[in-house]
Amino acid sequence: MYSITIMMGRMVEDPELRHTPNDVAVSSFRIAVDRPYKVDGKNTADFFTVIAWRKWAEFVCKYFKKGKPIVVQGHFENRSYDAQDGSKRYTTELIAERISFAGDSSGQNKPPLPEPPPEHGSTAPAYSSGNTGDFEEMPVDDDLPF
Repeated sequence: MYSITIMMGRMVEDPELRHTPNDVAVSSFRIAVDRPYKVDGKNTADFFTVIAWRKWAEFVCKYFKKGKPIVVQGHFENRSYDAQDGSKRYTTELIAERISFAGDSSGQNKPPLPEPPPEHGSTAPAYSSGNTGDFEEMPVDDDLPF
């Protein structure tokens, strides 16, 4: 079985591009995802750590900055690590499989809308239901063949 999640949120920080010893690009960053309800009249959000590899790491570092809206599709992975105090810690991270732009509420940096096609001076012909005399009623047979 495989789980997929899609999250739309805002970048909490600027992503940072790093490379593994084998020169594989990787970036980790956090996103804030608003909850669909308010608590005590205030908006609330959940924060998720996202890990992007290879081309997605390069893409997010090139085009996204803190505060920008983002859509991330991926799957969650759990992992553990040893903290500095020697205790074992657990974390859940969203592994990005696809990253895309989300709407920008500021209205800036949006591409212009395409122009409507030019009118050719003619309109489409009016709809007509056609001649239904070419069709015949089929008998209803309630006896199923199986």
